[in-house]
Amino acid sequence: MARRREALTDLLREHGAERALVYGFDRSGSAVEWLTGWPVTREAALLLRPGERDLLFVCFNNHVPNARRLAPGSDVRPGNASALDAALDALASRADRGTAAPAPSGPGRPRRLGVIGPVPARAGGRLAAAADEIVFLDREYTALRLVKSAEEITWMRAGAAISDDAVAALAAAARPGMTEAECCAALEGAYIAAGGLTHIHYLGVTAMAEPALCVPAQWPSPRCLRAGDVLTCEVSASYRGYPGQLLRTFTIAAPATPLYDDLHRVAAEAFGAMAARLRAGAVAGDLTAAAAEIIIGAGYTIYDDLVHGFGGGYLPPVISRADLESVRTAAPPDRRAPAGNFTFAAGMTVVLQPNVITPDERAGVQTGELVLVTETGWEPLHRYPRGLARIGG
Repeated sequence: MARRREALTDLLREHGAERALVYGFDRSGSAVEWLTGWPVTREAALLLRPGERDLLFVCFNNHVPNARRLAPGSDVRPGNASALDAALDALASRADRGTAAPAPSGPGRPRRLGVIGPVPARAGGRLAAAADEIVFLDREYTALRLVKSAEEITWMRAGAAISDDAVAALAAAARPGMTEAECCAALEGAYIAAGGLTHIHYLGVTAMAEPALCVPAQWPSPRCLRAGDVLTCEVSASYRGYPGQLLRTFTIAAPATPLYDDLHRVAAEAFGAMAARLRAGAVAGDLTAAAAEIIIGAGYTIYDDLVHGFGGGYLPPVISRADLESVRTAAPPDRRAPAGNFTFAAGMTVVLQPNVITPDERAGVQTGELVLVTETGWEPLHRYPRGLARIGG
């Protein structure tokens, strides 16, 4: 936590900002938790000034006692109707310096205020009035999250392990007649008692003979599993705010059809081709080109992103379907795009997820997982076996 505070302090100094306002709501806004230990619930707003104790406003008010335990380094106060308004009131009144004397201008008013997080547009007027100049630092904050510390990697291993347990529980439980909601209950039960929390669990079920779904869905349908179905999943269970991410494909009580066999073969080859190129100093465009040669060359495409950073947010590099389809395999990778220019460094954690689909978007598979970039290559953070597996009988 001391290193994080120092890194943000350096960032403020670099941009000439005297203070920072860090905001999150509805469980989003990872900077609040990163700096204080408090996972955002309804709303939280943090005022940070180098050399002084942080001031953290939390909503709902009954969340304050828990926040005081989880964020002992901060002065935690009730946010009342709005944590953001409370923080802006504190800036206007100089309450964050222990006085209620109004100071709309002058020494109590920051010349430059650094802002991180999804501050809503309706607060734009009050935010603009809080300082002589507002500097948004979301991009710079994201850069601080790319390379993980040893402590973060330990927690990410824990998140990966309970995500593995969740997929193992799903594979053991799923069978014909079971609903998608029951599948979700089975996988959640594998990590809740271990102290894990749900980050995401997306499931997709369709008939292999007549497919009508190419990617997992965010909300389970009431459909029951049937013999001959294919089940795809993307599962992230989180430990202390650090989730794993595991993507797998299963057939239900039947062997894979030739189409699904081929889709998964191509996806596995694409994963291997990207993994073979991943190391510190590698360029994201090289991974894109390697995957495109295999996926586009086989007559398929993808729907979800091919690669993305993970851990502290959905991080760079984000390699999209458009990036993949823009590559011409006979030409060098396009390094003009930001994703293509991105250079990996040791300590980054990224998800390789070649979710190969048919061009008509009716059939698709999931495979991939969260990995750690090293100086010489990469290290798996998950232990669940790869491959297209039959379950449920």
